Amino acid sequence: MPTVSLSPTQHPSLHCLQYPPQRFFFSSFSSNCSMPQTNFSWLGSRHCFHHQSSSLVEEQLDPFSLVADEVSLLADRLRTMVVSEVPELSSAAEYFFKLGVEGKRTCPTVLLLIATALNVSRPEAYDGLGNALTTDLRARQQSLAEITEMIHVASLIHDDILDDAETRRGIGSLNFVMGSKMAVLAGDLLLSRAFVALASLNNSEVVSLLATAIEHLVKGETMQMSTTSEQRCSFEYYMQKTYYKTAALLSNSCKAMAHLAGQTPEVSMLAYEYGKNLGLAYQLIDDILDFTGTSSSLGKGSLSDIRHGIVTAPILFALEEFPQLRDVLEQGFDNPINVDIALEYLEKSRGIQKTRELAKEHATNAVMAINSLPVSDDRDALRARRALMSLTEKFVARTK
Repeated sequence: MPTVSLSPTQHPSLHCLQYPPQRFFFSSFSSNCSMPQTNFSWLGSRHCFHHQSSSLVEEQLDPFSLVADEVSLLADRLRTMVVSEVPELSSAAEYFFKLGVEGKRTCPTVLLLIATALNVSRPEAYDGLGNALTTDLRARQQSLAEITEMIHVASLIHDDILDDAETRRGIGSLNFVMGSKMAVLAGDLLLSRAFVALASLNNSEVVSLLATAIEHLVKGETMQMSTTSEQRCSFEYYMQKTYYKTAALLSNSCKAMAHLAGQTPEVSMLAYEYGKNLGLAYQLIDDILDFTGTSSSLGKGSLSDIRHGIVTAPILFALEEFPQLRDVLEQGFDNPINVDIALEYLEKSRGIQKTRELAKEHATNAVMAINSLPVSDDRDALRARRALMSLTEKFVARTK
């Protein structure tokens, strides 16, 4: 696979970025707050999504409403899938799948929209074993969305245990309510149920993609736990960790969704790029909200990351403006005074603004991926593509 070509004029902390995929070539940029943009010229003109002047393409769509009924059915099935013959374990496993605390179900929404957006003419589709895909494609794609959501929730449960978090989604975290041991087992149960469902898809490539995503989740959490003082000040390290923890599952699931539909490797990579950049944009805004949001709006404590010794993009951008902040970062934040000093530097810097600009760069890259999909005259596919682009705007503009 070709390696990433980076210009020496680019942000010095991004010279060794390795988070996948390494198939795209980045253009140079002069600003220290910009992220290299993806160049899709290697796809050729036959894969360009030509903008149409119809009101269908231009209308503003609510991404969540387009697949709301489907996601609701999916949520009902998830509540059934996590039931265990051990009542206490069953209660723990379904904790974040209960009505009212299941969240927006962003992952399944994105994946179902990707599935619809890829509803284009293509050669006879085959699975990873050479078998022609059957007419139950949408059911298989729904199953993949369910699998991804179970993996996602399991990762949140395990993250809360490692972080000793007391809240999640505005309620008590599972480890706080039922104890860490039961929370570990609940997360394990979700993962096991996810892989039983994954095996039923009978597609080795999809299994490999989801297994890779889980490996990346583990790598990301390990990187966060074992950060050295030098790594704590590295933007490259931060972006690699962020990809693993936040973007790897969505990007690999988007790619798996395209693969299930029998799409070409090029189209599958576009789906991957959308998920990767959307996930990174989401996390960058999350990093901002950790400083600017309130505990009630976030569903967790504000300043949570820095109080746990986690350095994120706003502080790293502040470090570029104020190199003397490095001494504080290398010492860590066990001393509350260091937290206050870091916040003072952040307030004087353009760290929040630069992080938002970086999030917008990734949102733009996500939109470019959708715009580069093969031409389609399918009304539902066009609406889904518009919704996916609208979703990037919502992610960047969100306040909670």
